[in-house]
Amino acid sequence: MGAARVTSAQVARLAGVSQSAVSRVFTPGASVSAATAEKVRLAAEALGYRPNVLARAMITGRSRIIGLVVAYLENQFYPVAIEHLSRALQARGYHLLIFMADNDAARTAQVVSELLDYQVDGIVAASVSMTNDVATRCEAAGIPVVLFNRGQDGGGHAEVTSDNLAGGREVACFLVAGGHRRIAHVAGWQGSSTGRDRAEGLRAGLAEAGLEPLAVVDGKYDRGTAARAARALMAERPDAIFVGNDHMAFAVMDELRSMGHRIPEDVSVVGYDDVPMAAWGAYDLTTLRQPVRRMVEATVEVLLGQVEGDRAAPSLRIPGPLMVRGSARRPATWP
Repeated sequence: MGAARVTSAQVARLAGVSQSAVSRVFTPGASVSAATAEKVRLAAEALGYRPNVLARAMITGRSRIIGLVVAYLENQFYPVAIEHLSRALQARGYHLLIFMADNDAARTAQVVSELLDYQVDGIVAASVSMTNDVATRCEAAGIPVVLFNRGQDGGGHAEVTSDNLAGGREVACFLVAGGHRRIAHVAGWQGSSTGRDRAEGLRAGLAEAGLEPLAVVDGKYDRGTAARAARALMAERPDAIFVGNDHMAFAVMDELRSMGHRIPEDVSVVGYDDVPMAAWGAYDLTTLRQPVRRMVEATVEVLLGQVEGDRAAPSLRIPGPLMVRGSARRPATWP
């Protein structure tokens, strides 16, 4: 049998303080003198005591845990975003509990139900949609939800994304300024607001130049689908391909090179996200940067504001810059 669990009462006796003082020492943000805190921590260390966070959550009604629902991690954008999110929450005394969900309404509903069982204080939904039924359950439980990198019509949730419409439009302007006229698009999944908005931004930017996309193919944010789309598109001889995220853009570049096409001499490629691999010499990808730090900071501020009683549910669109590298022909007059 294992050793008996050390209790806060034992720590209090050794430190010569009240049990409530021990509780305050291990409660983030609670008021306690430096001398009392030192005595309690020394006693806790000597006895091997660790506070029972779940038990405290049952008493206070606050677990200080934020649930994250994410559809997939193959896209290199999400590991970076999750690292920033975890660090930002830890700095505020919260921790992240990650659940995976397919981009499917039924599976997302099941995962959210499981998160509610863990008594999370809030939920961040990263690139998954929330049905109205799930939204109602969260609202009834008093659990705020923020959609990260995904918008949703009529959902009533706070949303934090990059400015996908403006980003798609800037890519169009860049490619037109570089002399491209046969511009194809391997789009992000068209069931998502991000995929639709980036495609719509591209169309709007091209329309301003009197152009329209040579072709638009749904790449579904999947490497294999994007590679097959690139091979098929080359039959139409595009001089540029805008790809809906970097994860797919790498697959498109690999496929084009395997076919003997030179980048950017034969065809320019532009992505979206600016994940760390985009700057690697093997890809040197021109891409629209998602301002991930600012997006995460905004997500944390909005979510914790709601946890603490702010009922506002803003929709924030944060612009990012175009990172011009070697995968696309650079216009002579581009800034």
